[in-house]
Amino acid sequence: MDEAHPAFAQPHRSNWVRLRTLVYLRSIAVAGQMAAILVGQYAFDLDLDLGWCALAVGAAVISNIVPLFVFPENRRLSEREMVALLLFDITQLTVLLFLTGGLHNPFALLILAPVTISATALHLRSTVLISAVAMVVMTLVARWHIPLATTDGFVMKMPPDFVFGFWAAILIGIVFLAAYARRVTSEVNAMADALVATQLALSREQKLTDLGGVVAAAAHELGTPLATIKLVSTELIDELSDSALKADAELIREQADRCRDILRSMGRAGKDDLHLRTAPVASVVQEAAEPHGHRGKTLVYDIAPRPGAAAKQPEIQRRPEIIHGLRNLVQNAVDFAASTVWIDIRWSGEQIMVRIADDGPGYPPNLLPRLGDPFLRGRSDPGLAPGSRPGYEGMGLGLFIAKTLLERSGAELSFANGHDAVAADESRRMRCGAIVETLWSRSDISGDRPGRRPVLGRNRQIVD
Repeated sequence: MDEAHPAFAQPHRSNWVRLRTLVYLRSIAVAGQMAAILVGQYAFDLDLDLGWCALAVGAAVISNIVPLFVFPENRRLSEREMVALLLFDITQLTVLLFLTGGLHNPFALLILAPVTISATALHLRSTVLISAVAMVVMTLVARWHIPLATTDGFVMKMPPDFVFGFWAAILIGIVFLAAYARRVTSEVNAMADALVATQLALSREQKLTDLGGVVAAAAHELGTPLATIKLVSTELIDELSDSALKADAELIREQADRCRDILRSMGRAGKDDLHLRTAPVASVVQEAAEPHGHRGKTLVYDIAPRPGAAAKQPEIQRRPEIIHGLRNLVQNAVDFAASTVWIDIRWSGEQIMVRIADDGPGYPPNLLPRLGDPFLRGRSDPGLAPGSRPGYEGMGLGLFIAKTLLERSGAELSFANGHDAVAADESRRMRCGAIVETLWSRSDISGDRPGRRPVLGRNRQIVD
């Protein structure tokens, strides 16, 4: 998958935040500030400088209204615009805290709000800037502020140890919430991007399957009239004595043969005929691996039942997610293999197993527990020669797509490194690279039809 695809356009992720959303949230904050000031002044008899407090709240109101006249409500804010708004909110809150007791005011905790928004919507550099500014201003208002006093002259303040503890808790909260929110948001965004890529891959595979189905259906439906044309032209050749007419009849037969050959060659990849909706498991696996069979590596198939199982191969559904998922696993093995890739196919009465192993360097041990997660870094092995895997971005996206698609079909995947220490022949002992095992319950993908095979009916028309 191409990292330049619009689904992976990380630099503009901050543009996802709408102006209307921020205006709504900031309106709630402004209403809360006004309510807190009025309640403190008239319910708790606090001696607040209402003029300066109203000026600070009024600045927030103006900053909230002006953008609505300058920009449309559905405007998506850029990175700089978001940073400017959040820095303004931090400054406005700092002024209010300075006027109302500094860290002796419990509403100092609200400084965490812009930091959290930055961590979830902006890039790391902007988040670090906003977090640093928040920590600096909290340190300043802890030292310099107007005492919070009542109209009777009683100063409301906490003991110095409590103030220090509150200051330390806010700073730790800023760092923790910023790191926590950013990590969770990054993983959610990465998973969303990877799922988009998975859907694109599955959609492409489905379109290819449908296209092949059109060709297969055309070859199937046109087979009878072409055979009739060939039969009639052959009879005409035998009966015609005129050389010109006989040559025309021979030309008709040759062209009918040519049409048959063209349809046969085009239909080799077409498997969506109703008669070919299912196939033996080995045929499906070989079809998935076919595009990588001529890339300079040897694909060795080992197809056998488990002890006690029937010798006949089980038929499975030819679903696009199964074919594309197995194809990605084979591609990964071929990319890293030194010379050979082994594909083992086993089945029992309840399960079907496909194991893919190679003689490459194996999975990096530090990433082995995380295989199947999207956008892994450091995927390539330092022992690989430069250029041995051209075009590989090291994102782990291929394995994620394969794992997601195969699990969608009911499979369970497991990844490992190593070799078959108990293998009977020496060639199997060379499996020192990566091993991925895919296990299905036969009931999930089985295409077997016990008893008498039912009538399938006409091929279905594929509508785009």
